[in-house]
Amino acid sequence: MIDIKLLRDDPDLVRASQRARGADPGLVDQVLDADARRRASLTEFERLRAEQKAHGKRVATATPQTRPQLLAEAKQLAERVKTAQADADEADRTSTELSRSVDNLVEPGVPAGGEDDYTVLEHVGHDGPWVPDPGFAVRDHLELGEMLAAIDTERGAKVSGARFYFLTGIGARLELALLTAAMDLAVANGFTPMITPTLVRPAVMSGTGFLGAHADEIYHLGTDDLYLVGTSEVALAGYHSGEIIDLAAGPLRYAGWSACYRREAGSHGKDTRGIIRVHQFHKVEAFSWTTVADAAGEHQRLLALEKQMLALVDLPYRVIDTAAGDLGASAARKFDCEAWLPSQRRYMEVTSTSSCTTYQARRMGVRERCADGTLRTPATLNGTLATTRWIVAILENHQQPDGSVLVPAGLRPYLGGLEVIEPVRSP
Repeated sequence: MIDIKLLRDDPDLVRASQRARGADPGLVDQVLDADARRRASLTEFERLRAEQKAHGKRVATATPQTRPQLLAEAKQLAERVKTAQADADEADRTSTELSRSVDNLVEPGVPAGGEDDYTVLEHVGHDGPWVPDPGFAVRDHLELGEMLAAIDTERGAKVSGARFYFLTGIGARLELALLTAAMDLAVANGFTPMITPTLVRPAVMSGTGFLGAHADEIYHLGTDDLYLVGTSEVALAGYHSGEIIDLAAGPLRYAGWSACYRREAGSHGKDTRGIIRVHQFHKVEAFSWTTVADAAGEHQRLLALEKQMLALVDLPYRVIDTAAGDLGASAARKFDCEAWLPSQRRYMEVTSTSSCTTYQARRMGVRERCADGTLRTPATLNGTLATTRWIVAILENHQQPDGSVLVPAGLRPYLGGLEVIEPVRSP
């Protein structure tokens, strides 16, 4: 959550961040009022508690004549202390709840506005904003996937409903190749591989900032009070919850491989064909714990790894600096890599890397021990290294006129040297 000391010292900075996100700047004043009430009620409780202790000493040394009166006063004082403690506890709950509702402070330079107000930082693999047509009528990924016997959405819907699918044959092998290549890249760059839980407790889901405005995107198992994760970021953020970590030797870096689940609430009619926007997929997510001073450098490191993965599968893409209103509650800055989608002549997000500064660590109760023995709050960062959706871009960008698909050179070692995926069905 937001650093309450920062909010007290520079409320205008937080108000400006809220406005850039399109959020309510008045929430800052609500938090300040609640914090003032919390501190006042705590001061009153501590004053009464001290008075109670002093009174207790008088009772202990009282004469038989004065003891009854002092005991009666002690009883009254105990009730006042009890009421003051309840008031302080309630004020603390209110203050904490309001503080947790303030989104992370947006970093300087982040574009203001909503989903369409991003800044394009670079195009990779092509010149200018548009990728040239390949010179033949392109097929979309679902048609290609069906010709290659790689994707089966009809039976996915029969078994599980809309937005579910089977990856079959080469489709399943492509996903495993992608994720294994991503994990290999992560390990080669010092990340510890992790197979993470996909069910987490409410405190962990809330701690990462996912139970705010987009809570309706998350599957909740009411009987068990557990949430299905939409990214292994959630489990990796919870891994050190309540701990004091040691960053003296550098960042703690993890790469989580997990199934991911998203309800896609509010996306009716969007990308309903194929496997672009689905309820279940797999992903390898990089996650770093680092010092605040090193967070910006770590963010660029994660972006560089994502770009290496995109180069491995030879996709044309662009990098965008996401606007404040599209960051999500926990991110202070986010860079997206969007691959070109030939069938729709548009870009499609395939990776995202976010700097969450101290927001998640503070909510998770994670601290780092400094060289002088003091404690401070570390920063967290995350970045997607590969996910099921990449198959969409790979099939479409490497398709040939006859419906075959060239295997990107970087994936061939993971597919037994396979160079071309040949159609097994007629279009």
